[in-house]
Amino acid sequence: MEKVLITGGDGLVGRHLTDKLQANGYEVAVLSRSEKMNKEISYFIWDVEHQTIDDSALENVNYIIHLAGAGVADKNWTAQRKREIISSRVDSAKLIYDQLPENHKVKAIVSASGAGYYGAVTSDRIFTEQDDSANDFLGDVCMQWETAIDTYKEKNIRTVKLRTGLVLSSFGGGLERMAKPFKMGFGAAIGSGKQYLPWIHIDDLCEMYLFALQNDTVKGAYNAVAPNHITNREFSEALAKCLAKKIRLPNVPGFILNLYLGEMAVLLLKGSRVSSQKIQDQGFKFHYTEIEKALENSLKK
Repeated sequence: MEKVLITGGDGLVGRHLTDKLQANGYEVAVLSRSEKMNKEISYFIWDVEHQTIDDSALENVNYIIHLAGAGVADKNWTAQRKREIISSRVDSAKLIYDQLPENHKVKAIVSASGAGYYGAVTSDRIFTEQDDSANDFLGDVCMQWETAIDTYKEKNIRTVKLRTGLVLSSFGGGLERMAKPFKMGFGAAIGSGKQYLPWIHIDDLCEMYLFALQNDTVKGAYNAVAPNHITNREFSEALAKCLAKKIRLPNVPGFILNLYLGEMAVLLLKGSRVSSQKIQDQGFKFHYTEIEKALENSLKK
């Protein structure tokens, strides 16, 4: 049985991915900041701030999945919060790299990244993996994140980075917060409503991680987003319809979000199309390609 070590295993994607890995015959271990008891999962303590990790955490590990990272949308982007967002991704990757033994058995590391790699912009361009990172905060976060992962090549480890859009899930996350005003009858499109919203269903995302583990030809960066592009307006209309609600209010003005969220408002007010053709060319098939079907499944409780 091959062993997968997951960082961020207690998060939304990590929990779902753990179940999928176990269902496919993998042994799963999780790096955690606190002790936990689980008969089916091995938990190991690590402390990214102090750069310490359980000595036995990396024993007999065949694959690493790096999901750890402070939530980009959880708090306003103060200078301190920006440092936390970067450190939680970059320093955690460096900690594992530095602790890998000479005789490690790791074949590949598959890391989360973000569609924000291409920046908080709205344009007619369809971004591909060949495009450079943007010169803004989101672009810088993803660039540093991916650079830290690429160092693993020096230890002959295959590296994969999945640039992920909004993850749709019935287990919480961003969709749960976005759906609340619609459930109360106050839902509306945001800003111009013309900004694109790259998204992916959590089942497809976890299948993509599994696909990356099992296919040696999968290397480098891939956009983990559904193939059909939608605008914020189209997403809002589909969400309202799925909840049997109507959009009665005008778009939420951008200046209100800027006042309330500051720089972080770009997460809602900006967005461009992102292509998933590269991963499809590798043979990956999406189950959820239409936003209506994805929302119907994700909003089931």
